[in-house]
Amino acid sequence: MRVLFADKLADHARTALASNGLEVRAEPTLKGDALTAAITKFDPDVLVVRSTRVTRDHIDAGRALSLVVRAGAGVNTIDLEACAEEGVFVANCPGRNAVAVAELTLGLALAIDRQIPDNVLELRAGRWDKKRFSKADGLKGRTLGLLGLGNIGRAVAKRAQAFGMEVLAWSRSLDDETAARLGIKRYPTPEDVARRAEVLSVHLALTPETRGLIGQSVFREMKHAAIFLNTSRAEVVDEAELIRALDGKGIRAGLDVFSDEPAAKQGPFSHPLAQHPNVTGTHHIGASTQQAQRAVADAVVEVVTAFHVEGRVLNCVNLAAQSRATHAIVVRHRDRVGVLARVLDVLRRGGINVQEMDNTLFAGGKAASARIRVVGEPTDALCREMLALEHVLHTSVVPLD
Repeated sequence: MRVLFADKLADHARTALASNGLEVRAEPTLKGDALTAAITKFDPDVLVVRSTRVTRDHIDAGRALSLVVRAGAGVNTIDLEACAEEGVFVANCPGRNAVAVAELTLGLALAIDRQIPDNVLELRAGRWDKKRFSKADGLKGRTLGLLGLGNIGRAVAKRAQAFGMEVLAWSRSLDDETAARLGIKRYPTPEDVARRAEVLSVHLALTPETRGLIGQSVFREMKHAAIFLNTSRAEVVDEAELIRALDGKGIRAGLDVFSDEPAAKQGPFSHPLAQHPNVTGTHHIGASTQQAQRAVADAVVEVVTAFHVEGRVLNCVNLAAQSRATHAIVVRHRDRVGVLARVLDVLRRGGINVQEMDNTLFAGGKAASARIRVVGEPTDALCREMLALEHVLHTSVVPLD
């Protein structure tokens, strides 16, 4: 199996996979057409990326490409539709960098409250201004609102509670029982959380549903001079509305993400939010700690190894939530070569499309039971034809709800 690393990852990920007999190539500067050319030439079975964008052209270039691994959580830089159409699995490594992002989130809140960046700049300029910088609210007893409560949101909640903050949250998947177990208060909408929070922090994956979700209605509800934090994705926030809130309500923002970030690690960058006096910004470094990078590299090794050894795809994100199957055909059969092939041939000739199937072996290895999920109800004639096949013991058809 061939593995192509198209982003920089901790060295032990490559050495671990190579020691297991995989052919590994690392070219961390590949982008765009150069990545297409490398995929065409090397023809990897597995492509591993971090921030590199994976397009339909990249997927089409790989004849053997079967798995794309995102060394991180978000998969918005990968063309999931193209992968699904070509039968290419996409897996991510969720939760491995949650602590790193949570630490930066709280760091930004502290930096804004205590004006730490401005403190540093004034000292470096040779100016002492204790009078100006002695004004801070502190975090203890203040209310933190979380929009999104996945691995990162929960890590932020845990650390905020250690600071003595009250935590509120909104998430589509959050229920009252989970909220009570985590020691937080659940509210039904982002606006409800924004209305009550003194610090509002965004931890949403970028999806069609969340793109631009944090906009006018949320900022309108925020308190004057409240703190707004975003260490998730820039695109979940309407940046024009955020600027209006900074100017009109004195909102103070801590941002690790910006729209149209440079693809290169270094270079010029101009953005109205990055230059805004009410913004404390960082360079999209939320997951960039040595601890997080080692943990993500370990996760990549686990995903690729499971695929290589067992054919399993851990953390797959582009499987159908539900197939179109209408019926399940249960076939008990002798464990013999070609039995299921003949069953599938009968279904093919009957115009019945197979969506999913599995086969379970009984103790002793003499018999098995196959469950074949199909679109369309097989006729009685087809069922009799399957039952008449050599080594088929029994067939039944079960309607699926």
